[in-house]
Amino acid sequence: MANFEVFLGLLPLLLKGALTALEIALCTLLLASAGGVVLAVLLTFSRSRVLHGVIGCFIEWMRNVPALAHLFLIYFGLSYLGINLPAWLAAIVGLSLVGSAVLADIFRSGLQSLHVGQHEAGLAVGLSRMQILHCILLPQALRVTLPAFANYVTQLVKDTSIASAIAVPEIMFLARNLVTSTFQTSLIYLAVMCIYAAMILPIGVGFIRLERHFGSAR
Repeated sequence: MANFEVFLGLLPLLLKGALTALEIALCTLLLASAGGVVLAVLLTFSRSRVLHGVIGCFIEWMRNVPALAHLFLIYFGLSYLGINLPAWLAAIVGLSLVGSAVLADIFRSGLQSLHVGQHEAGLAVGLSRMQILHCILLPQALRVTLPAFANYVTQLVKDTSIASAIAVPEIMFLARNLVTSTFQTSLIYLAVMCIYAAMILPIGVGFIRLERHFGSAR
């Protein structure tokens, strides 16, 4: 009974941290998706070898260096240049750069899976390249890449926990502070696990329904 009362007392603070984590994940998702689409389009339709090389190096660097290292570099490294970003903004920037590299590969594979004839047909009926991309190619590519995109989103929510390393007050940061002050280690981290599950499971269910919807629409 005493442990249950302790749990109820800690829950509001942990939920506040969970809200912060979701806010970071949402901002990161929007920026990473925009960056991923732009990079994928450039890789698919640009013929510049230099541009391909630069983007390829960026993607490989971001995917092969731990995200935590990027957060440290942005948060602590930029301060030496006189650029002092808030911890939450540094976390969003770092995770967005990594996410844009991951999503660029995902979206590029979706675009390359489409038949080249669709692009030619769009030009034949007088559509501009932007209209073809916006109205024909991207909607189909996003549908094809939905499972991989869903995996990225669920992983992103979990990856917000690394923001605790630069003192962003998300759920893991607050949990560690609570453990230090209350010594209720098992209870607190069990609560954290349950909260993460409560955040991530609905996302997975939502994407499953989207996949079924697009499958039936096809």
